[in-house]
Amino acid sequence: MNNTYCIIMAGGIGSRFWPLSKSNMPKQFIDILGTGRTFLQQTYDRYKEICPDENFYIVTSSDYRDLVLSQIPEIHECQVLLEPLRRNTAPCIAYACHKIQKINPDANIIVAPSDHHIQQEDVFLEQIRKGLEFVSHNDALLTLGIPPSRPETGYGYIQIESSKSIGSISNLHKVKTFTEKPDLQLAKIFLESGEFFWNSGIFIWSLQSILKAFKVHLSSVSELFEKGNKLYGTVDEVPFLNKTYSECQNISIDYGIMEKASNVYVMCSDFGWSDLGTWGSLYDNSRKDPNGNAVSGDGVMLYSAKNCIVNMPGDKLVVLQGLDGYIVVESEGTLMVCRKEDEQQIRQFVNDVRLSKGESFI
Repeated sequence: MNNTYCIIMAGGIGSRFWPLSKSNMPKQFIDILGTGRTFLQQTYDRYKEICPDENFYIVTSSDYRDLVLSQIPEIHECQVLLEPLRRNTAPCIAYACHKIQKINPDANIIVAPSDHHIQQEDVFLEQIRKGLEFVSHNDALLTLGIPPSRPETGYGYIQIESSKSIGSISNLHKVKTFTEKPDLQLAKIFLESGEFFWNSGIFIWSLQSILKAFKVHLSSVSELFEKGNKLYGTVDEVPFLNKTYSECQNISIDYGIMEKASNVYVMCSDFGWSDLGTWGSLYDNSRKDPNGNAVSGDGVMLYSAKNCIVNMPGDKLVVLQGLDGYIVVESEGTLMVCRKEDEQQIRQFVNDVRLSKGESFI
């Protein structure tokens, strides 16, 4: 039996990519990079090199079941785990792990978001294989750390205990602290210290290690999902989940477990990683013209414009003049023009539109 399993988290609505990403078609189901494959499909393609089709579990909202099955036809519908409510990453992971426990208690698990961009796939997979080997022989919660290239305030940071590596793995370190999204001044200190790495949000552990960590650090979540051990895979699973999610706290795996556990390790490696969570991160990973503009759309005409990201439908004629450092996006009749430096306000835009214009624009 192949003990490698992969949990792909694909339940978010991607509000920071609004208006291209909307609740009926979130970013993970869109080919934003223009590669011919959506974020979800690229994530599946990446891990199928080391994980058989039958060992994938994709956790998403009940609204997106058909989207997942249409984009990943290689998996069975029982491998699409439907959350009735959004409760962040800890409940999502607990649910998937209890499902896997019923099938293979000896499983080693990769947990991955569905919106990451990896430039050096071979280097990345080598790290994943090393990580799987490590957790299969150690009671360890492992994450992947990325050497920071700038004082980024949109990522979490991991501080290592010592520059000295552990055992035979040259880039493996014990974790000292987690810090979630620091301000600019603190991010600069982190960058200069050399002790901090970006938190990729990709985790590797054995099933037994993560279930034990849930019992110790998130006992309320653990107890809720344990009650379903005899119900998973039966007709009673859905009503059980409806009740469980209504009672479950909203908490991330980082806050709930990784910041508290003493057996947390990080493998630090640079494989061209980016969390494509914002228009700014997409701009950083896009091809640009000589004026620094990243343009999608055949009808876009630019005059004295620089450092912009423009995303337009192919049939739309758009003339832009004099803009510097802007996000310009149109999708399904909604146009947004926003300074790149202010893109953190996009979530506020979405909330304001919902209140004043209704759900149809979200």
